[in-house]
Amino acid sequence: MPKLQDILLLVGQLNYTWTNTESLLIHMIAGLAKVDKETAIVIFLTLNTTRARVDLVERLTKMQKTPAECRNDVLEATRRLSEQAKLRNKYNHCIYSFDPDSGQGLTQLMRIFDSKDEVKYGKVEALDDQEVVRIRECIASLVAINRTLWDITDKYGFPR
Repeated sequence: MPKLQDILLLVGQLNYTWTNTESLLIHMIAGLAKVDKETAIVIFLTLNTTRARVDLVERLTKMQKTPAECRNDVLEATRRLSEQAKLRNKYNHCIYSFDPDSGQGLTQLMRIFDSKDEVKYGKVEALDDQEVVRIRECIASLVAINRTLWDITDKYGFPR
């Protein structure tokens, strides 16, 4: 059973890897919009969600002036990044608790689920060895996406 310290270290590593990788969208914005890096940074920081940043990159990518190979490369990278966002969001928008008797770690999602006649909230899930594996796999995927975004930046001459 994972310890609190181990979980918090992994979530910290997940956040660091996510932020570092998401910031590479600056290079995609600069290259696709044909602006300098400083302008791309202002655009990136003005958009205050990952979803908005990815949407912008994907829309710029889908413009007719973007060569097909570049379009395919960027869209594949943003698709992979969006897939990893689900787990990252889970661990950034939950409450952590640990059962004092068993030591079992738990997450409680901070989301409301409305149905026709009731409201549910706070889905509780175990922080077990399987979840630790999922977090480690997400981190490894983000590292690979990071490398891919740098490769795209170099391949298409986007501003560094």
